[in-house]
Amino acid sequence: MTTETADAPARRPDPRRARTRNALIGAARRLLADGRSAVSVQEITDEAGVGFGSFYNHFETKEELFAEAVASVLDEWGDLRDAVVAGIDDPAEVFAATFRMIGRMQRHLPELVRVILHQGMSVLLTDRGLRPRALADLHRGIEAGRFTVPDAEMALMMSGGALLGLVQLLDAEPDRDDAAASDDYARHVLVMLGVERSDADRIVALPLPVITMPAV
Repeated sequence: MTTETADAPARRPDPRRARTRNALIGAARRLLADGRSAVSVQEITDEAGVGFGSFYNHFETKEELFAEAVASVLDEWGDLRDAVVAGIDDPAEVFAATFRMIGRMQRHLPELVRVILHQGMSVLLTDRGLRPRALADLHRGIEAGRFTVPDAEMALMMSGGALLGLVQLLDAEPDRDDAAASDDYARHVLVMLGVERSDADRIVALPLPVITMPAV
């Protein structure tokens, strides 16, 4: 390696390239939220407002783009979860706060929620977003004796199925009270995981912090 190469400054990120990539991901998220995954690359770039050729500067296939769009949604959910549970030590309270927060997101972030709904149970198998956090919470809860389920993976699929059911219900019934429904679901999931009913009632009555929803 020459001295000139060693001392060369690192290439600066190209903001135009980042804007194009973000535009493509945003377009994919909107299409997925509408249930439109069987679209052409041309339709995607038209939705994104970018040139057709620019697509392949960022993604090799539509499937790669859609996978990244879903992962980006899961990452945003994970960031919101981290904001909600900051400072909470009890794994049962952490789990309930996460559940209650996601239910309330349905009214504020319908696009994000619909992306997840169109993916179904497969979102519980990805390593992005909520899954690794939920597994860690469940492991801690089992080790601490807060949850009585046999293992964290089983608990994740049980509670994750209930969570998807909650957001589907709220999406189908826009007049339903999202806060009350989210708290009721969280209460029953806690009992399902092994928490005593009286303690579950106490946990879901705890105040949730005020968080800033991300722009979509």
